[in-house]
Amino acid sequence: MDYGISDIHGHYGPFCRLMDKIKFGGGDRLFVLGDMIDKGPDSIRLAKLLFSMPNVYCIAGNHEYDFLKYYRAMMQKTEDYDRVFAALCKYFPDGNLLDWETVDRFDLLPFYIETDDFIGVHAGIPVRNGELLPVSQATCEQLVYDRRFKDPDVLPQKGKCVLFGHTPVRYLTGKDEILLYPRAPRLAGGRSIADYCKVHLDTGTYLSGVLGCFSVGTCQCHYAEERNF
Repeated sequence: MDYGISDIHGHYGPFCRLMDKIKFGGGDRLFVLGDMIDKGPDSIRLAKLLFSMPNVYCIAGNHEYDFLKYYRAMMQKTEDYDRVFAALCKYFPDGNLLDWETVDRFDLLPFYIETDDFIGVHAGIPVRNGELLPVSQATCEQLVYDRRFKDPDVLPQKGKCVLFGHTPVRYLTGKDEILLYPRAPRLAGGRSIADYCKVHLDTGTYLSGVLGCFSVGTCQCHYAEERNF
């Protein structure tokens, strides 16, 4: 089974509970659509776990992109790598867990992912005349920062379903739940990913303590909560 998730933001506990709840295993794949770091207490602990799992595929969100801008700016100003690394460790509450291998993994993150069934981005894809433009033509800034794609009136009817996060769903609906947009009203509640034009994954974990993931095969949503939230 394929699953999509976004904006975990360093909430290691809810992530592990959610994986236990769905019984995530070797035959499954998880697509993490950016913002695994910041805001929560366990950014590096979470990132190292995700990077160690062979069936987990991560892309960059705006928080990874901002971290990389910070890192690259320092590297341009000095050849003192120890000083750079010390500054990177201070970037995170659990920066004592950081190592150069993890920095390199951040540096190699792609900005989108595409499967036979869906396109995964962090924030959005350009849309023109109601149709998705090729994601390969989008700038990395649009893919991680876009705020227009989330709007309810952006409903591309052609192309694959888009899974995305970036903005907590509560700012649109008042609920901390994954939001599915059917291609037509009659398809609401459909169990095929082709029935939906986009799926908004950001449950605002850092605000609500609720973390959700979406099953691509069944179009079901699964949730776990931060126990000490």
